[in-house]
Amino acid sequence: MANDRLKGRRVAVLATDGFEQSELTEPKRLLEEAGATVDVIAPGDAQRIKGWSGKDWGEEVPVDVQLAKADASGYDALVLPGGVINPDKLRTDEKVLGLVKTFAESGKPIAAICHGPWTLINAGLVKDKKVTSWPSLKQDLSNAGARWEDSQVVKDGNLITSRKPDDIPAFTNALIDTLAA
Repeated sequence: MANDRLKGRRVAVLATDGFEQSELTEPKRLLEEAGATVDVIAPGDAQRIKGWSGKDWGEEVPVDVQLAKADASGYDALVLPGGVINPDKLRTDEKVLGLVKTFAESGKPIAAICHGPWTLINAGLVKDKKVTSWPSLKQDLSNAGARWEDSQVVKDGNLITSRKPDDIPAFTNALIDTLAA
C-alpha cells in the first residue's frame, strides 16, 4: 500500500555482488511504498548485482546508476546493506568511500545495517558515534572509536545503524521518519 509520505525524496542504495538479499530488497520496497524513489548504485559497469540469501547466492537486482555516474547531490539519503561479501568489497573502493563521505559532509542520512558499518569505518565516519551492527563488527567499530550498543536501531547525528535482517522494519522506519521530518 503506497503512500506519499516520502514523495519527491530520492534514496541511493549502494551495493555490489554479495549484498544480503533482504537488507537491500526490503528497505527498498518499504521506502518505495512510502513514496520515495530508490536507485541501486553499484561500482563497475554491471547492469545487475547478485544478492546472498541464507547460505547461497540469492537473486539479482537491476543496477539503476553506475557508481562513476552517481551524484550525491541528487539524493536525500544513502542506504548501505550488509552481508559479508558486499561491504568487504565496498570498503576498499576509493570511489565508494568518496561517495559515502560526500553524503556525510552534506549532513544527509546514511543508514547502514548488519556488516554495512564496515564501509563507515573505512570512510572515517564512526569516531565518537554511537552505532550498532552485526555483533562480529563490535570490536572493529570500537577500535575505530565508535561506541557500540546492542540495539535494534541506533541513530546518532546523520548515521542510522541496525544489527540484522530482523531489524529491517525498525531500521527502515527510522530512515523514513528522518526523511519525513
